[in-house]
Amino acid sequence: MSDRTGDLAVALFSELFMADQLARAELSRALPKGMELSHFSVLNLLARAGEERTPAQLARAFHVTRGAMTNTLARLEWAGHVHIRPDWDDARRKFVAISPAGRAARDAALQAIVPLIAGTVTALGEDRVRAALPVLRDLRQRFGGEE
Repeated sequence: MSDRTGDLAVALFSELFMADQLARAELSRALPKGMELSHFSVLNLLARAGEERTPAQLARAFHVTRGAMTNTLARLEWAGHVHIRPDWDDARRKFVAISPAGRAARDAALQAIVPLIAGTVTALGEDRVRAALPVLRDLRQRFGGEE
């Protein structure tokens, strides 16, 4: 690998990591009180999927440990945002579904963050964002093992 390639790689990932950190902080501030980004992410996935998921499936989807997902799900269940039920065929497994309150919380969070992220797209320019998406998608697939 040439020095130029290494320098380019370091610059790319430095920008990605900093953008990620700043975007997460900005979105976290915009979310409704008491909601964390991890909570919103799980609610959003469940709402979009439209069907139950196991905690293990959710942990894999977010590339986190089962323990971390169990903690997030416990908080969401305590808030009334998800329903967790046993698998009637295999008592060792559970299923998670978004509740009506969870769907309302997810919708409120979307109302809070969409203007923020839409403003970012407007400021950067739609054409530039469209041009960046394939590169970002390829990066995600490369690191997510989805090649």
